[in-house]
This record gives sequence, structure tokens and C-alpha cells, in this order.
Amino acid sequence: MARFLKAHQSAGQPLLLCGYYGEHNLGDDALLEVLLTQIAPGTAVVISAHDEQLVQQRHGLATVQRRSLMAVLGALRHCRALVLGGGSLLQDATSFRSLLYYAALITAARAQGKPVVLWGQGLGPLQRRRSRWLVRLLLPLATAVCWRDPASAALAASLGRCDPVAADPVWASDVVPWAGLGGPIVVCLRPTTQLGPNDWPAYLDALTALAQAADRLVLWLPFHHDQDQTLLVDLDQAGLLPEALRSRSRQVQAMTPAEAKAVFASAGLVIAMRLHGLILAAVSGAPTAALSYDPKVEAAAQALGCPCHSLLAPACPEDLLDSWQRQLDRPAPAELRENLRRQAAQLAALLNV
Repeated sequence: MARFLKAHQSAGQPLLLCGYYGEHNLGDDALLEVLLTQIAPGTAVVISAHDEQLVQQRHGLATVQRRSLMAVLGALRHCRALVLGGGSLLQDATSFRSLLYYAALITAARAQGKPVVLWGQGLGPLQRRRSRWLVRLLLPLATAVCWRDPASAALAASLGRCDPVAADPVWASDVVPWAGLGGPIVVCLRPTTQLGPNDWPAYLDALTALAQAADRLVLWLPFHHDQDQTLLVDLDQAGLLPEALRSRSRQVQAMTPAEAKAVFASAGLVIAMRLHGLILAAVSGAPTAALSYDPKVEAAAQALGCPCHSLLAPACPEDLLDSWQRQLDRPAPAELRENLRRQAAQLAALLNV
């Protein structure tokens, strides 16, 4: 990929890094941190971000308002390449409009003769026929691609584009030592339409039984601050939180991926719905279990070798409890995590030589 970037480089022209940045989501914050470490030192960049001030304060780099397509297209005119940096940006689960946003960026970049890099991308879901048609047209426009999981690569291949698979970029996040033997249970849960008032009790009853049997605190860590922040209170107010769980529950805050990893490193078990909550917990050495609302979570759990229950399947509290008890205080083998880290480090080849 470096040969494409060098061929299109003009003096002082930056890379445009586009993703779900500055949206108060620790997973996307972690993606941006890793991306910046893999770009050659001294490379100028412009970052698309919603909370521009936050991103500028953390990284000291130029930003453009990501929620304004016209602003991002304007920035693109002054950049030498477009990098879609991690996440699942080519999907229509958020909305078809979101897919059109990235289609406009990719098409504009290629119309201007600028390379397009899909760095550590997930692909899909593509629920609409028109979405699959559009992505089939977009994929040949990408100059260099590396997928984050086999399912994304398989979907791309079915649409006519075959490229290598590495691992999710967040596996390359800085490792911290685990010190969570006998520590609390940390939950990284999110609101989802897949769990209604009749569905939550199975999961909460299993969590209650686990905390009581092991005599552990339960720390609730909101991973997406705008979406997850009120989940504990909402469950309580809805009468879904057992008293035995309420008395053991505490909500903790993490403003950065490093703060999240510090919480995970102290945990005897992390139960995560959030994809990057699961990955950052594993990077922190913590034992993990996954609850999957999306195939990307199942893919990460499979790579890690940790138990994963799909929210689309009926939940049995006894089965969940048994699965979680077997994980308590038992981290994944270090060599497995290191292998995923090496795979994610390969993504730097898209940007540098």
C-alpha cells in the first residue's frame, strides 16, 4: 500500500482517517489509537470526528466534523488518500443512509485519483438487496484491503473481492498485565432490541447466581457512553434487576481505552456484549465470556476460544451459569492472545513499509 500512498503524496498533504471517531465509544477510540500507532511517524492526518474537541485534546491532530458529509468531502480534496479505519463501516444495520455516506467518500476519492484503504474492516451486515449491489460496485474501487475476520472476507468474496484476513486492529492495543484473580465480575452490556423485558431475566438471574456463588462484586462498565450509560438504572427501574444483584452492583466509568483496560485487568471475569469490550478485556489478560447481538461478536469469541451465547437463541440461566463459572479466574492462553496480536500488527503493512 505504501507505494500507492507515495505515488499520490504531495508536500504537506495528509491522510484522511474516517471512522466512528469522537462518538464516545471506547471501542472506536481504541481503533483510532491503534491506527495512529501504525502510521509512519511524522505523517500528517485529518481525523473525521463528531466530538472534535475531544479528539483534538487527546491526539493533538486536525479533525473534520464526521456528521457533515460536505465537510468531510471538502477535507478529502486536500488529502492524498482515504483510510477507512476499522469497524464495520460498509453495512446497512445502522441505516442505508450510513452506507451511502461511505459510498460517497470512496467514490469521491477514486474520482480524484486518490487511493482508498480499507484497514481492518468488518463487512456487513448487508440486509438489503440494494446494499449488496452497491457494495459489489464499491469493493473494486478500494486500493488495498485487509479484513478483520473470516466472515467479512467470505462476504466480500461472494461479492467478487478476495483479500487477506488479519484480525481486529484492537488486538494490537498495548497489553496490560492481569491481576484479577478473585476479582470482580465486570459486565460490558448494551441495550438491544433483541432483549426485551421477558428476555433480560434469564441473563440477570444467571449473573446473580454467579456473583452470589463466587461472592463477587459486579461492575457495570458503559462502553458506549451515550448508549450504555443508563442501562443499569433502566433495568432497575423496570423491575428487572434482582435485589441480590442490585446490592452487589456498582457502575464504573472509563473515559479512555487505557482506563477500561485497567478495570478489565482487575476482573475475575468479563462478560461482554460489546465487541471491543471483549477484545480489550482479553488484551488485559482477563477471562472472558461473550453475549452476541451481532455476528462480529461471535467471530471474535471464536477466535479467542471463549464461550459465546447468541441473543437470538433461547437463554437458560443454568447453562449460562455453568459456562460462566468455568471461565471464572481462567484467562485464555497467552500464546492465543499473542497470535491475534501478531495478526493485527500485520495491518500496518497497508500503510507503511
